Amino acid sequence: MSRIASAFAKPGRSALIAYLTVGYPSPEATLKIVPHLAQWGCDMVELGIPFSDPLADGTTIQEASYHALEQGVTPASCLKLAEQLRQRVDIPLVFMSYYNPVLSRGLEPFCQASAQAGVDGLIIPDLPPDEGAELESATQKYGLDLIYLLAPNSGDERIDLIARRARGFIYLVSLTGVTGPRDTLPPELESFVTRVRGRAHQPLCVGFGVANAEQAQRVAQMADGVIIGSRLLQLIGKGDDLAPLGAFIQELRHRLDK
Repeated sequence: MSRIASAFAKPGRSALIAYLTVGYPSPEATLKIVPHLAQWGCDMVELGIPFSDPLADGTTIQEASYHALEQGVTPASCLKLAEQLRQRVDIPLVFMSYYNPVLSRGLEPFCQASAQAGVDGLIIPDLPPDEGAELESATQKYGLDLIYLLAPNSGDERIDLIARRARGFIYLVSLTGVTGPRDTLPPELESFVTRVRGRAHQPLCVGFGVANAEQAQRVAQMADGVIIGSRLLQLIGKGDDLAPLGAFIQELRHRLDK
């Protein structure tokens, strides 16, 4: 069983997935924070590779990416950092990257390097499944899961296509828009999850807009995993004290386990 599959194999436990921008506020901070996330109850960590044109991301992640790029964080340094993290944690590590940095390195070289670093999967938000065959082949060759995204406006044909080709889990975008915490979850979220559930066998994880423990608990009642990113980066950006971040993660874990 792969590490990603094992994250969804615990009966009665919803997966808590944290997103971090690699190198925000510093590479050293990323190395410090990820092991704490695992200890506090996260089941998986998405490592966002900073990119200059993050079209799917809201202000918080855009600013974190800009900050990391200003410090010289590159895809190559993200690979090195992932390798160091793999020596410190057992939970799945997933790269979230736009397609351009992957293509620039070469699809197969990037996948090979990711696997060697101990990364378990890739999320490429700007890669549609009808253009993903070459990357799918490379990820499968090196034992990586290629995780596709679905949005609430995805039609049945698109859902069926991703259900045939996604590996690891399917990332359900809770709303049509960019990342970032919201005051409320979309009222149509449950019907969206139910619609995909009826057509796909993979675990379903919801991200974009989840900002607090109450929202996470609601998502966990309908999906297999909850993805939180922007709110974590906001807490990390407040300073070196990790206590508020730890309290938030542990409250999320408590609410998901209710």
